[in-house]
Amino acid sequence: MTSDKDVNTMDAQASDVDAVVIGAGISGLYAVYKLREHGMTVHGFESAAGVGGTWFHNRYPGARCDVESIDYSYSFDEDLQQEWTWSERFATQGEILAYLEHVADRHELRSAFEFLTRVVSAVYDEAAARWTITTDTGRSLTARFCIMATGVLSATNRPDIPGRDSFAGESYHTAEWPHDPVEFVGKRVGVIGTGSSGIQSIPVIAREADQVVVFQRSPNYSIPAGNRPLSPEQIAEVKASYPERRRLARLSGGGTPFTPYPKGAMEVDAAERRRVYDEWWLRGGYLFAKAFPDQTVNLEANDSAREYVEAKIREMVKNPEIADQLIPDDHPIGTKRIVTDDGYFETYNRDNVTLVNLRSTPIVEITEEGVRTSDTDYPLDMLIFATGFDAMTGALSRIDICGRGGRTLREEWSAGPRTYLGMTVAGFPNLFVMVGPGSPSVLANMVLGAEQQVDWIAACIAHLDEHNAVSIEATERAVDEWVAECNEKAAGTLFPSANSWYMGANIPGKPRVFMPYIGGFANYGNICAEVAAAGYKGFDIATAEKA
Repeated sequence: MTSDKDVNTMDAQASDVDAVVIGAGISGLYAVYKLREHGMTVHGFESAAGVGGTWFHNRYPGARCDVESIDYSYSFDEDLQQEWTWSERFATQGEILAYLEHVADRHELRSAFEFLTRVVSAVYDEAAARWTITTDTGRSLTARFCIMATGVLSATNRPDIPGRDSFAGESYHTAEWPHDPVEFVGKRVGVIGTGSSGIQSIPVIAREADQVVVFQRSPNYSIPAGNRPLSPEQIAEVKASYPERRRLARLSGGGTPFTPYPKGAMEVDAAERRRVYDEWWLRGGYLFAKAFPDQTVNLEANDSAREYVEAKIREMVKNPEIADQLIPDDHPIGTKRIVTDDGYFETYNRDNVTLVNLRSTPIVEITEEGVRTSDTDYPLDMLIFATGFDAMTGALSRIDICGRGGRTLREEWSAGPRTYLGMTVAGFPNLFVMVGPGSPSVLANMVLGAEQQVDWIAACIAHLDEHNAVSIEATERAVDEWVAECNEKAAGTLFPSANSWYMGANIPGKPRVFMPYIGGFANYGNICAEVAAAGYKGFDIATAEKA
């Protein structure tokens, strides 16, 4: 491998490199940094015009992360942690993107990437033990390692509604929001979808638009963020305690420094249970699902959390009939990701907001003038699709990935994703998938998750070099056992009972499989470390002599 780091600025000109990184989001940026640090030549491809991944595209009104900013940030650079100051608990999309751009500039990571370039195929050459990557610009290059940092929430889902493309007004998808401002004043706006992007954007739109019509198929649980500016004193305290905060985060189930109450929800009396729920409600957002350790395992415990939140919703929504329609009745609370909102439920108290229940009056078609349901026509000036993503696997399925013997990843995953440790696939040597299915992924802090996996991959590559090896590949048995482990862990919870995007349920025809590893962030890290310490147990390693 090349050790002259001056070549880093020339990575983009190379035709043959040590590693290709596909995607310039959180995982891709850190992968470039870490692999360069190991003296490797790295070339990146990114379909967008800049870095940031999901935070480059998701510019819809009200877009924020549901993990506190002080935790949703890189830990690998202590000077960066001290230098960067977050303005509030839950930063906006713009602030997160500015942070990622700052990281890219600080470590000169942009030079590795070709932007506005989409990878269309990645094909493994067994004889050469190299990947050939081809793009939509006609670019082709080879690499020993291929790192798929394509993102788990990056493949936009546009539902196939009759007449979808016939609407004559303004039409947007929250995951492909324009970079120029969108004006809502004086307009009749329809929003299809009440997942995270819908719940976050609707209150902002309603404050400006003449009329907002919300088309809801499935209501979701959402909890106020309790967002607020960070005071200078709070910032100073966090920066002084970052090492300990990160240590606790890595020991946790979700990659943040919070641990559930030590007893189960039904092991305490009603007063104590209420006190704990009050405490976690004030913490805001999805963290509420972690108040008690058995909330998403024991239905009785879950019911106590659900009843608490339902009472809160009824307090916020003045019309009891509308409140009934906004309260989910099809899944235990927390088995779909709890949304983090800012005034969502109160928005339905406004005179200019109408809720359309698609379960009772489904959409028949989208017309030039607006949306037609089974009982009403809704004339609109603007239509917004807040319909989410083909999550976890969607971005990978849109690339022709071909491994040994002509095996394609689409075929291998036709019945659901099959990985070992969530990073590797049998039949695809030297291919690594970042924060994807079979890893904690979206159930944990994605930034620390990216660091956890990239660090493991870099150490794995160093191990190969030390042993004169050319490739590493998961065995079929290791994949079978890991898939079984993931399925067993999920089956022991309430999560599979929900038709969530964790299960692929939002995509017609997609296999219903619970895709993340639900055993916890710390447990997953320990397992990966044990595999490495055992000489990369579960992998076939080919040496140069055998190749």
